[in-house]
Amino acid sequence: MPNSEQLAQMKNGKGFIAALDQSGGSTPKALAQYGVKDDAYSSEEDMFDLIHEMRSRIATAPDFTGEKVLGAILFEMTMDRAIEGKPAAQFLWEDRGVVPFLKVDKGLADEVNGCQVMKAMPELDALLDRAVAAGIFGTKMRSVISAANAAGIKAVVDQQFEVGKQIIAKGLVPIIEPEVTISIADKADAEDILLEEITKHLDALGDDELVMLKLSLPTVPNHYGTLIAHPKVVRVVALSGGYPRDEANAKLAENTGMIA
Repeated sequence: MPNSEQLAQMKNGKGFIAALDQSGGSTPKALAQYGVKDDAYSSEEDMFDLIHEMRSRIATAPDFTGEKVLGAILFEMTMDRAIEGKPAAQFLWEDRGVVPFLKVDKGLADEVNGCQVMKAMPELDALLDRAVAAGIFGTKMRSVISAANAAGIKAVVDQQFEVGKQIIAKGLVPIIEPEVTISIADKADAEDILLEEITKHLDALGDDELVMLKLSLPTVPNHYGTLIAHPKVVRVVALSGGYPRDEANAKLAENTGMIA
C-alpha cells in the first residue's frame, strides 16, 4: 500500500509536481538552458554528474518544499544517487516534504495508427523493487497520441493500464501519461476518445487500485472533470505539451481541479 501521508499530500495538497527526470537524450538541452554548455563536460559520466549537481541545487533551494512542490519525478540515476549525503528519494520526503516519483519508461516505440506506445520494459519488475526499497511513492510513464485514431488511442491506454497494474501490485501509484500532441487538427476528437478509453479502465480497477493521470491541457475546458472526480484517481496533473507558459497558465485556470 502507498504511504498514507504521501497519498494524502498528493490527493489534497496545493502545489506543483517538479520534473527532474531528464534522461540522457534530453540532459544536454537541460544543462544548456541552465547555462552549462556542452564544452563543460567531456564524457557522459561528467554530464550526469553536472545534471545531478543541478538537480541537487534545485532540491535544496529554500522554496523547494512540500508547501509549493507536492512531488518530484526522478530519473533512475537520480534515485540511485544522494543529495546532501542522503539517498535522493529519502532526502526529498524526509528533509523537504516532497513526494518522490520515478520515471520508468524507456522511451517511445515507432508510430502506429497515429500513436506511439512505450517501448518494452523487460526489467521493470527489478526496477520497481529498487524503487520500493528506495522509498519511491509512484512512477511516471509517457505515451504519445498524434491523431484521433480509435485503435491507436486504445492501444496506448491499454498498455498504460496494463503496466500500471504491474506497478500498483508493487504498492506504488502510477502516473498514467498518454500525451495528446497539442498541434494536431483533431485534438478535441482525440481527447473524446481518450476520455472514453481511460474511463473504461478506471471503472475496471479494484478497490485498492489507485492511479494518477497526467494529461495534455484539453481543448474543451473541464473535459476531464469526470476523471478528476473518479474515486480511483488520486489527482489529475496537466502537462503543457509545449504551450507558452502564459497560455498554459490560462488553460490550466479553465480546468477546475487540475494541477500542474
